Amino acid sequence: MLKTSRRVAKRHLAVATLATATIALTACAPTDEADSGDDSGSGSSETSGSSSESPSADECTPDTMDTVTDGTLTIATDDPAYEPWFVDNDPTNGEGYESAVAYAIAEQLGYTADQVTWVTVPFNKVVQPGPKEFDFDVNQVSITEARRKAVDFSSGYYDVVQTVVTNAGSSLDGATSLADLADAKLGAQVGTTSYTAITDQVQPSQEPAVFDTNDQAVQALKNGQIDGIVVDLPTAYYMSAVQLDDGVIVGQLPLAGDEVEQFGAVLGKGSPLTGCVSGAVDALREDGILDQINQEWLAQQGAPELS
Repeated sequence: MLKTSRRVAKRHLAVATLATATIALTACAPTDEADSGDDSGSGSSETSGSSSESPSADECTPDTMDTVTDGTLTIATDDPAYEPWFVDNDPTNGEGYESAVAYAIAEQLGYTADQVTWVTVPFNKVVQPGPKEFDFDVNQVSITEARRKAVDFSSGYYDVVQTVVTNAGSSLDGATSLADLADAKLGAQVGTTSYTAITDQVQPSQEPAVFDTNDQAVQALKNGQIDGIVVDLPTAYYMSAVQLDDGVIVGQLPLAGDEVEQFGAVLGKGSPLTGCVSGAVDALREDGILDQINQEWLAQQGAPELS
């Protein structure tokens, strides 16, 4: 299923958490209402996984892992599943960054593609406390300390920056600084770190618009109801190139702290699989497979950083 991961031999999973994440790229990660203040940077690769010790390799196999269904790895994501994270709204095809990462994690743990089952779970249900109907979830979920109170996270598999998208010729087209966004009507998906970036970093004079989905935000931009949308960088490329008739990436918001925001796989609180999934992610990063997947699905020319 995954071309890139097969080029690299399976590594032992008892690996230490990596010290520093690679250069930041993107993020629109939904953050629950329990988050308060600036949660950017809480997901550095030093702190993004479980605090428990890494399990040994023989504890992280299909025969030994305590999964929802014996011998099967059940992975969740939302519906619709957007590009470039998934392709054709079909997580089972292994195409798109998060689908490819999910299958790479599965392979690292010893599961073949036909031993992976996908289930649809809405984002808000994923980050709520309580039992999970999946082994782990991938859905552009940023790692935050507030969320850790309800769920476990794997080590971070993607480094995130927020980006502003607008229409060519709009009042934001050509903006070069946060000050240029001060009077803008910006929008973002509800409960996301993108929304937090608007309120905490941009701090515009107008109340941000909140949308249930990014598709609704795109329609509002087309209708002239907002001046721009804040999303992660890969989603910004997709919006500007595909969803908008004349879309423009204004630029990236500067990092809010010293550490990089990251997406992590979500597991139930206290899951016995957290250490295994974190070990798999760490091995994929160390072996360069995450970089290979990034190059295949997310590599883009950069967007300027707003000062």
